Amino acid sequence: QVQLAESGGGLVQAGNSLRLSCASSSRTFNSCSVAWFRQAPGKEREFAAAITSIGGRTAYADSVKGRFTISRAYASNAVYLQINSLKPEDTAVYYCAANANRDSTTTDPRYYNYWGRGTQVTVSS
Repeated sequence: QVQLAESGGGLVQAGNSLRLSCASSSRTFNSCSVAWFRQAPGKEREFAAAITSIGGRTAYADSVKGRFTISRAYASNAVYLQINSLKPEDTAVYYCAANANRDSTTTDPRYYNYWGRGTQVTVSS
């Protein structure tokens, strides 16, 4: 079992930055590929970014490329999502998800076995 805990969300003004964290106490977390998804009010959950375990390959949704950066710290058992130049349309609950079976940057949420409870990001204009 891989338990995930997101943190770092909050209320920010457009143009500012946030760094979201996804932490786990599981020894297998560093062997998982990890992704961030987000869900805005009234919309479906959408893929934002992912990072593999081996090699740290990354992938991003077109809508966030250039503003979002995903990274991981193996020593800390954590994955981060740096969000710059925040826009009101970035307002959403951000979820961290881990894939223990396949080391890839898949955008399909069905491949992710474990999910955190989410952290709210609200961007005011």
